Amino acid sequence: MEKTGKRRHPTRRETLVGGASAAALFAAGSAAAQTAEGQPLMGNPDLPEEPRKRMGWAIVGLGTFGVGQVIPGFANARHSRMTAFVSGNSDKAQTLGERYGVGRHYDYSSFDSIAEDPEIDCVYIVLPVGLHAEYTIRALKAGKHVLCEKPMAASAKEAEAMVRAAAEAQRKLGVAYRVHFEPNNVHVLGQVRGGTLGTMRFISAEHGFSANPDYPPHKWRLEKALGGGGSLWDIGIYGINTSLMMLPGDRVTGVSAAYATPEGDPRFTEVEGAIDYRLTMASGINVQGSSSYCWSPYVSRQRYFGSEASIELQPATTYGFNQITLESGGSAPRTYQAGDAMSQFAAQVDGFSLAARGAMELRTPGEMGLRDMRIMEACYASADQGGAVVKVDIPV
Repeated sequence: MEKTGKRRHPTRRETLVGGASAAALFAAGSAAAQTAEGQPLMGNPDLPEEPRKRMGWAIVGLGTFGVGQVIPGFANARHSRMTAFVSGNSDKAQTLGERYGVGRHYDYSSFDSIAEDPEIDCVYIVLPVGLHAEYTIRALKAGKHVLCEKPMAASAKEAEAMVRAAAEAQRKLGVAYRVHFEPNNVHVLGQVRGGTLGTMRFISAEHGFSANPDYPPHKWRLEKALGGGGSLWDIGIYGINTSLMMLPGDRVTGVSAAYATPEGDPRFTEVEGAIDYRLTMASGINVQGSSSYCWSPYVSRQRYFGSEASIELQPATTYGFNQITLESGGSAPRTYQAGDAMSQFAAQVDGFSLAARGAMELRTPGEMGLRDMRIMEACYASADQGGAVVKVDIPV
């Protein structure tokens, strides 16, 4: 007898008998099993468009935002595909092209030749603000539809020229206000329009971060020629545009503002570091906001106060995480998310692709960007006058 705990190896005869038994069982099972067969496509699934039929896009500018957010966003696009990169760094364009399957490359000197490229339908301008007008107008003259990053331009005058160029070229011009496609903000818009808040009474917006002049993506924002303006131009615009999204049909009738830049801060020799503003609406509602390059941590907050309830988005306009808190009388605050914020990038380019085809309305047209330029310039005019109210009549 073998000792307990000691493993016994099977004899040769046992192995042969066991193998024969297993083979017989397998053969019997195979005879009884059904043959695998393909089934027809059922249920009318919502499939993406065939790649060759999607609108072709050239990405102009391969900086941190373009590489980190815009380009990955195309992975989930259903009507859009990247077909070209435009960059002053050929090595970077080549590396990214190999990773994303983009074989058409242009630099800034050869940019105008995109006119001859049938694989480019739309152009996404992801350059510093001071370059937006030039490359947008050149792309429009090349016969391409253009989506331009916000803020639209370095001045209202430049924005006007961009809108004219689009009309002359008979091409679509949009501003990349991605919040209009971000599911949490879109959900709040539905709540506002659906009457959840009752009658809108007041809106507040705070957006800011601490600018680091040694960090390249911040450095150009502190230079007037490239940034166009300071914190208001770059991040305060989120508060203005997102707030006005909730007030369709209203009008801005007055603007006042005051600079809030720390005295002697060496970062702000060319642009303002911080500014507080107030927009007076024809409806009687006030929109009050602040923007800053002097805050820590990053702040992105929108609050909408109604006669029956209020909603806060905190954060409100981030790339990947936005959150809603709903408060109403007699009920505990409810915090939730209505969708994945990352989906805004694919939704934005697809929305523009469909608008370029005439299949849907352009949600964020160049005229909207021009409107915001005029409002921000009125803020600066007021701040330059010590906060005096600047009378305007700007439709939302």
